[in-house]
Amino acid sequence: MAAVTDFRDPKHFNNREASWLEFNQRVLDQAFDASNPVLERLKFLCIVSSNLDEFFEVRVAGLKQQRQTHTHETGPDGLSASESLARISERVRRLVEDQYRCWREHLRPALEAERITFHAQDDLPAAERAHLDAFFEKQVYPVLTPLAIDPVHPFPQLLNKSLNVIVELEGEGLQTDIAVVQVPRILPRVVPFANPAEGHEDYTFLGGLIQRHVGRLFNGVTVKGAHLFRVTRNSNLYFDEEEVQNLLHAIEAELRRVNRGAAVRLEVEHKCPPRVVRRLLELFNLQEEDVFRINGPLNLTRLMPLALQIARPELRYKRFTPNTVVSLDEESDIFFHIRKGDILLHHPYDNFQTVVDFLALAAEDPHVLAIKQTLYRTSSDSPIVESLIEAARNGKQVTVVIELKARFDEAANIKWARAMREAGVDVVYGVTGLKTHAKASLVVRSEGDGIRRYAHLGTGNYHPSTARIYTDIGIFTCRDEVTSDLAELFNLLTGVSKFTGMRELLVAPFELHARFMALIDQETRHALAGRPAGIFAKMNALLDEGIIESLYRASTAGVNVRLLVRGMCALRPGVRGVSENIEVRSIVGRFLEHSRIFRFENGGDPQIYLGSADWMPRNLFRRVETVFPVVSPGMKQHVEEIIDWFWRDNVKARTMLPDGTYLPRKTGEPPFNAQEEFLAEARRRRDARRTALEQGK
Repeated sequence: MAAVTDFRDPKHFNNREASWLEFNQRVLDQAFDASNPVLERLKFLCIVSSNLDEFFEVRVAGLKQQRQTHTHETGPDGLSASESLARISERVRRLVEDQYRCWREHLRPALEAERITFHAQDDLPAAERAHLDAFFEKQVYPVLTPLAIDPVHPFPQLLNKSLNVIVELEGEGLQTDIAVVQVPRILPRVVPFANPAEGHEDYTFLGGLIQRHVGRLFNGVTVKGAHLFRVTRNSNLYFDEEEVQNLLHAIEAELRRVNRGAAVRLEVEHKCPPRVVRRLLELFNLQEEDVFRINGPLNLTRLMPLALQIARPELRYKRFTPNTVVSLDEESDIFFHIRKGDILLHHPYDNFQTVVDFLALAAEDPHVLAIKQTLYRTSSDSPIVESLIEAARNGKQVTVVIELKARFDEAANIKWARAMREAGVDVVYGVTGLKTHAKASLVVRSEGDGIRRYAHLGTGNYHPSTARIYTDIGIFTCRDEVTSDLAELFNLLTGVSKFTGMRELLVAPFELHARFMALIDQETRHALAGRPAGIFAKMNALLDEGIIESLYRASTAGVNVRLLVRGMCALRPGVRGVSENIEVRSIVGRFLEHSRIFRFENGGDPQIYLGSADWMPRNLFRRVETVFPVVSPGMKQHVEEIIDWFWRDNVKARTMLPDGTYLPRKTGEPPFNAQEEFLAEARRRRDARRTALEQGK
């Protein structure tokens, strides 16, 4: 009898943290890639730093806490917290070394070739040195505070991710030989020259300027050394939703705490003496394994404003104008076009302004009676929130389910929640114990033949800024099958209803996992029966053990499984007897791939779904998510084309190997960059619409 394959054997799963680091390596590859404009490469380098900060604040911090509390929980890969930390330690160090090698050997020289130069303190021109000395005296020195460390002055609670200078001192009668100076966050981390050469951009780093002048803060004392360092702290929020009286106040209190959470990483200049590093480790209760010696600027993230603001458009991606899918005029509005048929938008190629306009019109339209909206992340100057506030002021019933626990957006969401409540919006925080991650808007309108509901559903946040740099898909519809489901979902989120099933929407955490499993198993049955079978799934992350097991079973039955997973992927493709029919690819390019698309061949009658959920336990079991079908033939054809173009990419696509590493996809075919092709197609459609309008005049 043939042995039965154990699809849940840990050897068939990648480690979650290691897979995330491989994703960040693919982001770093874009910073190395000389075919990208140099300021875009700098942005990618900044993103790597920002991602690594979050990795330590959340993932490493969580693993450390598990290790300290002797939690024996393991992931699908079978590794404990201690084993995971050991596994990722070497990999993250190689990634950081590559990151700073990219800065020193590639990006900094490339920027200098474009007359953008970052100067060390010892190579400042005399005239600029005088200007910077004056800048220090007038703008920096008044803000600085030396903090002695002795029995009377305990070690300060330095803020999370803050840049600091540790100063070595000597002199008669001193109570201590070290002090700390915090680099003020309110000041720009990069200081421009006053009089750069014509056509040049010249800068120096604020931290280095403070190091050079730090003696001004210690009169009558000799400064032996001054060394920059940065500490990263645990930023996980810890509170019991069922126990707190006021969720908003509880999260505010937690946000104040996490800025001073337990230290998890120490970054120091590579020339920092070992004796100083040892002192810092003692002060932060860290080990040698937690130290990163950096040969370059600490916190490259602070270069992002320069990457965005330097007035050199030729050093960035060529700007583009999104296509406007719905042409509005005095005789038609968005509601008219939705009544004609479902509308699909593919962002950023199609303009997100259409969604903004939909809610703005709903706020003003005297026929609109109510608006119901989910908000997970939105911009600091959100026109969508402004429309919801305006609608409430216009007497409409407005209900917003806002997620206060959206990681790193908690403070912004608290601000918006207060502003909306003051304007008369009914603000609720969803279901206890669950994050509301669904992307949905419902407008209730009185029309001649009664009440009609209009819906927008999407894969991305209601965030106009990120909608220009994230790829997402959304639909407008007024089909009753969807809008009635959505009305029931809002009742569930705001009231005390129980989930009793939906007509078309698939909703987590109630049934989504089971429905996805059933759809995968359906393809297995089709393949075994000799019918057409196949799965395409595009998402941000694939970690759920049950779904991976079902995909392995489908593969062994002969189902062709194509997975486009941007980030973490625990599934191992190409393993004999397990996943030979599975291919995993990832695309990292100009835009952040954020859309979720699921296609099942279904015996020759394909089923296509879009939605807010990745195949991760948190999305399937601990969040409210919506996944919705694409039913109209025209929209299905459009999504099929989108899938085909993604899978044809041989420029930005990387293919996963069975060991979890990635290689560029080499096909021998002409280059095909899916994101650039989508841009070109959007331009063609925009130009064709403009021509048609001109001919119609």
